[in-house]
Amino acid sequence: MEQEHAPLKWRGAVPPQHSVGTPLCLGLTCLMVVALSCGTPQSPATIATVPRQDAIPSDIRKVTPATDEHPPILHAPEFLQPEPVTGGVNTAGAEDSAFVTPDGEALYFFFTPDVRIPPERQLIDGVTGIYVSTKQGDTWAEVQRVPLQNQGELALDGCVFAQADSMWFCSAREDNYRGVDIWTAERREDQWRNWKNAGEQVNIDHLVGEMHITADGQSMYYHSDLPGGQGGMDIWVIEREGDGWSTPQNVEPVNTPEMDGYPFVAEDGNELWLTRTYMGTPALYRSRMGPDGWQEPELIVSQFAGEASLDRAGNLYFTHHFFHSEEMLEADIYVARPEG
Repeated sequence: MEQEHAPLKWRGAVPPQHSVGTPLCLGLTCLMVVALSCGTPQSPATIATVPRQDAIPSDIRKVTPATDEHPPILHAPEFLQPEPVTGGVNTAGAEDSAFVTPDGEALYFFFTPDVRIPPERQLIDGVTGIYVSTKQGDTWAEVQRVPLQNQGELALDGCVFAQADSMWFCSAREDNYRGVDIWTAERREDQWRNWKNAGEQVNIDHLVGEMHITADGQSMYYHSDLPGGQGGMDIWVIEREGDGWSTPQNVEPVNTPEMDGYPFVAEDGNELWLTRTYMGTPALYRSRMGPDGWQEPELIVSQFAGEASLDRAGNLYFTHHFFHSEEMLEADIYVARPEG
């Protein structure tokens, strides 16, 4: 049964020029990061890595489904009611931008301990960044930080996409073309290594924001405010061409004059998930592949729900943000399991 919708606005920041709406920390509020141009109040040598729980301020109270003023609203009967993932993932801090591997055995996400602090402080707090948890039975294990820079280097990383032994992620760091660029890493001996900028074609020519590569590795779907779109942020697709990518094509059937972003393509290639604004807050939509291409998206989960990621068992993972009086309190990773 649908609930009354909260009369709140999706309070997103205006993207800085050439950032292409590449959201990093707390993707659904579009907190844009140009951290390296903001100046840093201390040197890299003084930055310490601290445990997640120790970094969460004592005045932040954990929000639960029982105390959530605006819980997710399910609109699709094929899913069970969404609930927070169990185990060691969610805290009173902000867990965001979840990505689950197709086998359902690894869950990557962005974490920051306090949504009130600005990106330039997240950059040096020793805890904000990318984390991963692995499945243990029916729950998720305690998480591990995913290091993607050398000791003493400054970087603020998020929006992970992982495929086999390759990782793509957003990063604010030196050697960027923009404030936030897309970077890649390779897994070697169970560690992510050899991180490097994804290059000019991805970051300058195609202005790639948060992205997803299809299971066959041939198509990249991403959001961007590229010229020629339908307005706001649109979803675009590029195809593999040798060592590079084709000219971007606007995925017209799924885009509107408003914001359409955070694409996820199901492993079988038959579903394209995206995030839009519905009744003033982020919501998850799904487009199915038809005989003539992608069809009109349908609403699946609304009310502060976004950035879908699915495993091959059909479990729908997403970020849910908790709000009170138009103030964001924290964020958790939720899952809606398939009915039956």
